[in-house]
Amino acid sequence: MHKRFLLLGAISALTAVAAGAFGAHGLEVRLATESLAVYETGARYQLIHAISLLFIGLAADRWPAAGWGRAGWMFVAGTVLFSGSLYALALTGVRALGAVTPVGGVCFLVGWALAILAGTRSGAEDGDDETRGQGGR
Repeated sequence: MHKRFLLLGAISALTAVAAGAFGAHGLEVRLATESLAVYETGARYQLIHAISLLFIGLAADRWPAAGWGRAGWMFVAGTVLFSGSLYALALTGVRALGAVTPVGGVCFLVGWALAILAGTRSGAEDGDDETRGQGGR
């Protein structure tokens, strides 16, 4: 599972950077300032959560039983719904697409809550890794 999130995170980061560059260089003269800001918000959140997916992949490899996968899938869903709806809204001007954006935002929030839970289940407390092989000192 961890390799899947590493791959999805890398793909998402690549497309977020490409979308950001396209927005900055290809859309700045074609979109109204408000639409361009919407588009840039989508790219920013996609990049943030792409990096988060990379972290999820690493954490799932390190602590596989902690439940990191649920958080990762929520980040994937959030990226598609949140960033995807913002891209579509900015490019088409169809305001109804804005109704999807909060659903993606909730996916991000749930993903972060699940990451918190996974972190508490992972045994990743300060010093745990260093003391395991040393008789629990």
